[in-house]
Amino acid sequence: MAFDAGMLSFVIREINEKVGGGKVEKIYQPARDELVFLIRRFGVSERLLINAGSRCPRLNITNIKSENPAKAPMMCMLLRKHLQGAVVRSAQQLGFERAARITFDAFDDMGFACEKNIIVEMMGKYSNVILTDGNDKILTVLRQVDFSQSLRRQLLPGMIYELPPAQDKLDPLSVNIEDFKLLARENDPERPCEKFIMSHFSGISPLIAREIATVSGGYSGATLNECATRLCDVFFSVIKNIIEGNGRPVIIYDKNSLPKEYAFMPITQYGDEFISREMDSFGEMLDSFFSLKSRDEKISQKASDILKILNNAETRLLKKHALQKNELLDCEEGEKYRLYGDLITANIYRLKKGAVSCCLENYMDSTMVEIPLDSRLTPAQNAQRYYKKYAKSKSAKEHLTVQIKLCEEEISYIASVRDALTRAQTEKDLTEIRSELYHSGYASKMKQYTEKKQTKPSYLTFRTSNGYTVLCGKNNTANDWLTFKYAQKADWWFHAKNMPGSHVILECAGLPEPPAEDFTEACIIAAVYSKAGEGAFADVDYTKIKQVKKPPSAKPGYVIYHTNWSATVPVDRSVCERLEVKN
Repeated sequence: MAFDAGMLSFVIREINEKVGGGKVEKIYQPARDELVFLIRRFGVSERLLINAGSRCPRLNITNIKSENPAKAPMMCMLLRKHLQGAVVRSAQQLGFERAARITFDAFDDMGFACEKNIIVEMMGKYSNVILTDGNDKILTVLRQVDFSQSLRRQLLPGMIYELPPAQDKLDPLSVNIEDFKLLARENDPERPCEKFIMSHFSGISPLIAREIATVSGGYSGATLNECATRLCDVFFSVIKNIIEGNGRPVIIYDKNSLPKEYAFMPITQYGDEFISREMDSFGEMLDSFFSLKSRDEKISQKASDILKILNNAETRLLKKHALQKNELLDCEEGEKYRLYGDLITANIYRLKKGAVSCCLENYMDSTMVEIPLDSRLTPAQNAQRYYKKYAKSKSAKEHLTVQIKLCEEEISYIASVRDALTRAQTEKDLTEIRSELYHSGYASKMKQYTEKKQTKPSYLTFRTSNGYTVLCGKNNTANDWLTFKYAQKADWWFHAKNMPGSHVILECAGLPEPPAEDFTEACIIAAVYSKAGEGAFADVDYTKIKQVKKPPSAKPGYVIYHTNWSATVPVDRSVCERLEVKN
């Protein structure tokens, strides 16, 4: 990923174009490391996103509406105090680094006009957001850094803000052609071009360095000697585009249509197997690339308690299942015990008490069978001992068969909850999953859990090409509600075959039978919202709602059906995106 100094320069231009001179209406803090400024300019509201997370720090204009906590964090309250109603004067990059300063025309506590600044440092695990006054005095900071954490640079309220220590690298925007050529000649000609650029110039990401090597030398690992002819022209062409603002926001997708990289220039190093798509703006590009990644990161943070419960339960159940399987194999000895009893009984007149074993002919296949005996027991008692072992083994086999089935059902249920968790998007989705686990008997493993008032479960709504409504449950609770409380008998029910997934309802009560195209689209929705792999094909079962039953005492989301049809459809997420009805 390439949110380097070059990318930031284009983002800064876009921020100045869209929110420069705009008024700060609201400030939100959806997550600990994320801030959103709602800025209104010329009657149009824009969202300015600041993400100081360690995994994907960034700054951009965003269209994504994040869910906000019920109570604003302290950092958010302080920013509201200082910047609510302020006007964005300008945004500027601090040198050619991944740091930016956004200057606001605000008011102090006495109502006098003053300057306030938001400084955003996007440097991996050292990312931070700092609020300063016009004299660079720190008013508040997202992550405070004291002397115990760093002796070189501290960030504490009341201190004067200083830039991060400079790296021992050159600014690519100020270097001239002669110095660049001299530097290249002084390096080992067999040194990879990418490493040469990364080690001598600041603010350039590995992706851009490899692309310069690819264009200059024909492949990403080209050496300085192989790139010698074109390296200087290609390097300064990239720098010229950065200085003049001639960037092209592009995303690189792999063969499964999943985003792999993003950049401010065309990327050719990945070859024909990857697809490059140009976006309308840098904000849209970053939204598209990070939407899935950021959502997964947030959900994993907020759902750590659920993941712990699922991991522990799955580990316990798999271990239990393996032990039960081994015990079931031991029960296969039961037939041998019955045979021993029968042979002893048939030859009881030939045996005497005190023998430790006997060799008797198996009258079924005329083979000789060696049978261990208890010397303390009579032949009749030995026979009864083996019959009791046989009866015990037979009973254990029946019991274990039932227990193994129950264990497999619980493993399947845990898998369905985990599958629903991968599609959770909001805090409400997580609350519903917690409630489901609570009612399924996991309350003892959920510390300080309090049951909340039940509301209508979450589900997705789609509209087919011919106008039919399709509903898709987001978790097991929603699946049960849609299938057994909401849907009517004439509606159609869809589910991915033999794998965890959402219940999908095609509403057609009082309407003509839907065309085949609508059935296909409903099947695709069921396949996408299941555990089926992206870009693959999946089998989907579908039947009338009246054919779907829920066994007594079954786990949430578990159903049975005997009359159904099946279809094989592609797992195409773009179809769902096209048909989804946004709330």
